[in-house]
Amino acid sequence: MSFDQDWAALKAKAQMRLDSVPGPDPQGSSPDGADLILKYDDMGKIGHAAFLLHQHLSSAGKHAQPGTEAAAKSLGSDGFTTGAALAKAGEGWQGQLQVLLDACAQISNHLDYSVKSSDQDDHAIAAQIRVATISEYLHVPATASVPDTPHVPKADGPIM
Repeated sequence: MSFDQDWAALKAKAQMRLDSVPGPDPQGSSPDGADLILKYDDMGKIGHAAFLLHQHLSSAGKHAQPGTEAAAKSLGSDGFTTGAALAKAGEGWQGQLQVLLDACAQISNHLDYSVKSSDQDDHAIAAQIRVATISEYLHVPATASVPDTPHVPKADGPIM
């Protein structure tokens, strides 16, 4: 079988498999229960939005930190217990901000990883198909010698 014939057969088989998959339901869920259909472009947009949100939060989320710390210190030095409470509230805010920043970074990094991993899988599958097709044309006779000894075919002509 030639490469073109093999490739045409693989494409036809893939098309038959795709034709047998039920289409998505207009209300958002498919008949087999899968309700998430995501394309690489969508993943890129979501990852970029998470990256931009991370950048914006890292600067805007710390905007009030110097003023809060100064006010807490001033109130505390004047003998007000509100100073300690304000300092505690500022620490809580910074902790929650860090949780949000970590979540945005994780979303962005995971989507980048998923796209790259899927691309690597696609390349590996394509390489396996090429190797399988090439292997059909290579005829290496089985050896009847000791299984631990590799078989080296003899040359058919003069050796230079």
